[in-house]
Amino acid sequence: MIVKQLWIGNNLRNFNYLLVCPNSGETAAIDPLDHLRCLQTAKENGWDITKVINTHEHQDHIAGNKKVIDSTGATLFAPHGAKNSIPNIDVGLKAGDTIKIGTSVELEVLNTPGHTMSHISMLSHTDQPALICGDTLFNAGAGNCINGGHPAELFKTFVEQLYKLPDNTQVFPGHEYIISNLEFTLDREPHNEEARDLLNELQGQDLNNAKVTTLGLEKKINTFFRLQNPELLEKLKTEFPELGKNPNLKEVFIKLRELRNTW
Repeated sequence: MIVKQLWIGNNLRNFNYLLVCPNSGETAAIDPLDHLRCLQTAKENGWDITKVINTHEHQDHIAGNKKVIDSTGATLFAPHGAKNSIPNIDVGLKAGDTIKIGTSVELEVLNTPGHTMSHISMLSHTDQPALICGDTLFNAGAGNCINGGHPAELFKTFVEQLYKLPDNTQVFPGHEYIISNLEFTLDREPHNEEARDLLNELQGQDLNNAKVTTLGLEKKINTFFRLQNPELLEKLKTEFPELGKNPNLKEVFIKLRELRNTW
């Protein structure tokens, strides 16, 4: 599978994606906000966009749907639960569904609520899995829950699904926030040397060739995966005495998400 990550360079710092079957050139456009860029990139490479897939219903993920579909005749796939908020869905997706692209690409649909309550991610069935995760998981961070989501659901998604995926799974999020996310991790864990080294490495990186993390790396540098870290816990309990001496993981996650909202 070819994963073409497209840095849009807008104020919201979106990534768009083209997932390509290398055998046939058949392609799925993921959350194609910049429809012109997606169409032009496909044309330049001889790829044929036959599917548009939305991870969730926010406008910065669905606004390019119509232009791509009008230009290609592509079929629109989107979360089943977003049928009233994403126009003209052809195929509603649920957990466990399979999306096939060409002759060699197979994606497993995961139900990953939290950022919104109708949010999916896709996991490729490849030797090195790729997770196309929209606004659920970011490089070194987690999606917010302020526009139709809930932090308790996002916690459940992280703990019950994402954390259990193979460590070599590549992470392809819907936005580029890695610098600010690493700075937040270091605010929570000042002695996290992996996060500090990566922050130094990525200063001034070319976002047209952005760093692709794995879940194994995320578990070292993403504070939302590190809920039992002693340094994080001690600082959090000082800031939120109501947590008590032994807060549970859900309480820790929700407080971290609350802090990140205004950090």
